[in-house]
Amino acid sequence: MMSVLFTAWGYELTVLEALAFITSVIGVGLGVFGPRATWPWWNISSLLYAALFFESKYYASAALQLVFIIGGIWGWFGWGKGGAIPQKLQGRSKVFWFIAYLVGWFSLYPVLKSIGAAASLTDAFGFVGSCFAQVLMVLQKYESWILWFIVDAVYTYQFFHGKYYLTAILYFIFVLIAVAGWVRWYRSVKSNAQ
Repeated sequence: MMSVLFTAWGYELTVLEALAFITSVIGVGLGVFGPRATWPWWNISSLLYAALFFESKYYASAALQLVFIIGGIWGWFGWGKGGAIPQKLQGRSKVFWFIAYLVGWFSLYPVLKSIGAAASLTDAFGFVGSCFAQVLMVLQKYESWILWFIVDAVYTYQFFHGKYYLTAILYFIFVLIAVAGWVRWYRSVKSNAQ
């Protein structure tokens, strides 16, 4: 799977990265609309990206894929057959999530740095943020999309800088999908409140 599919402008696209890209776009794209079918696609893409990221020494990103798989299983059962019913986080819980994010980020950073991770600061930021966004998504909180937007923007930079251009494009697409997801889930919360 690490065999090169093609080379363009010095960039070698592997079969693994191409398959991970395709399954990720499908899984995250489905998440905007909230069907239960998003979760199997998410799990397949996570397995593929776990292998790619581990090979590339993005250790936190590789471990994160295992969190996504657990979240995908939880999401499959948590959303039920009807799919997501978006809700809003309450005021005090927003402060809790923010403080926990900062503590997690600054606790993970030195660990990644000590093991020689490729991008310790951004990978720690993305790992913690993605874990929290995943939990919020499974809990059907529309604020998950805001967090996905921020984390995916950071990952876009990280993977572009690391010369994983297709994956950087994928995370830029995720930034756009996060905007669409936030708008759709926010509207759903507003209409359910009326």
